[in-house]
Amino acid sequence: MALIDERTPFNVDMLAADVIGIAARVGRHDSGMHQHQKAQLLYAPQGCMTITLDGMRCVLPPTRAAWIPAAVEHCAEMRQVVEYRSLYFAPHLTAHLENRVKIIEVTPLLQALIERMSFWCWDKPNAEMQNTHALFFEELALAREKRLVLSMPTDRRLTTWLASLVEGEGIAPLLNVLSEQVGASSKTISRIFIKETGMSYQDWRQQWRLQQAILRLAGGSQVNDVAYQLGFSSDSAFIAFFKQQTGKTPRQYCHAGG
Repeated sequence: MALIDERTPFNVDMLAADVIGIAARVGRHDSGMHQHQKAQLLYAPQGCMTITLDGMRCVLPPTRAAWIPAAVEHCAEMRQVVEYRSLYFAPHLTAHLENRVKIIEVTPLLQALIERMSFWCWDKPNAEMQNTHALFFEELALAREKRLVLSMPTDRRLTTWLASLVEGEGIAPLLNVLSEQVGASSKTISRIFIKETGMSYQDWRQQWRLQQAILRLAGGSQVNDVAYQLGFSSDSAFIAFFKQQTGKTPRQYCHAGG
């Protein structure tokens, strides 16, 4: 079995095969923070998901995948219908890899390998999988890394505000507005963000807006609607911002799959 739904019992660490693949079509879903004894490749060929791990928030639009080493706590969230693919690998297959999270570009060949492996039966003999997963790891090593990762501050003064922002996929306010909301001075908030994220609040806010833009565009929202929702003064201002951040216009980005 590889095609599952939310009612399918699934504990990957109880399955013996060297490679376990799953494929699903899910709507709104929150996996909760968890970890596996196996490394994981997480990918959405359609739709968009967010992943929280290692104090970071990552956006996975189509043609991006997350490589998650074994024992790394993470949470995957879907806010709309997503085609979901996940591969899990026994520890001895990943011992040669760097033990770090990576967000990578999914090439057509890597996508084809993910699709094939995601639909493998869970009792498929290991000997029959060797050639395919060897090619997978070759492509994984060649895949270009993409930075759609945002470090999240942990200071207690921001806890309530940040939880509300993340839960509602909301819009990060201007610095002076945030100062009023959390009851801390602008200088204090600026110091917190520099210390805990390595970014000024303004830069962090812009990256949050970019992640929100990608999520909404991937969910089918129109450019003018996203520009309005994210507080841009005009469609052209939003398009200019998006192109500066990604090198593509929103339309080009969506048509290219990210």
